[in-house]
Amino acid sequence: MNLPNKITLSRIILSLMIIVLLLFPFDATGITIPKLFVNEAIVIDIKYLIAGVFFIVASLTDFVDGAIARKRNLVTDFGKMMDAIADKILVNSVLIILASTGFISAIIPVVIIIRDSAVNSIKMIAGNKGKVVAASYLGKLKTACLMTGITLTLFYNLPFELWNIKVAEALLIIACVLSIVSGIQYYMANKQYIINETSEKTHNS
Repeated sequence: MNLPNKITLSRIILSLMIIVLLLFPFDATGITIPKLFVNEAIVIDIKYLIAGVFFIVASLTDFVDGAIARKRNLVTDFGKMMDAIADKILVNSVLIILASTGFISAIIPVVIIIRDSAVNSIKMIAGNKGKVVAASYLGKLKTACLMTGITLTLFYNLPFELWNIKVAEALLIIACVLSIVSGIQYYMANKQYIINETSEKTHNS
């Protein structure tokens, strides 16, 4: 358990804290969560602001653990696996919760999760053939839009909401579009491995 892996583990812990914070039935247990009123029109539940702060910290650990692992030559297969798991727990769980509470459209987590599942399958197939599939530019841009969009959503799209500019919503929509485009890009770059894999299975059967 080297330092990068410990940082990755901290991201999982922060993710679980966010999940509990957003899903815990505070009202049913008699716990009152303070609310803020902005501009006499926007009612803010404090727990989403706290979750937003946790989300920012967790997102930063995703950058830090990789940077340290590469700089100190501490990259391991276990670390790669834990990093991928931590990312999915953090992003997918928050997207699902935000969709279930009406903050965002349910289409967004559906598109993101299906795309990630498909890309992970492509990477696994290509990896079995000895090819390492690096993250594409569009994939990185998608991640940046997605993380920023989620953060702004947890912060009620402030300060943009004061001027009725839906920046958070726009970023999440852009992330969905980039997810689809980059997913197609991953497929086109590795389709020979997928076709070969399918042919081998058909031949063996």
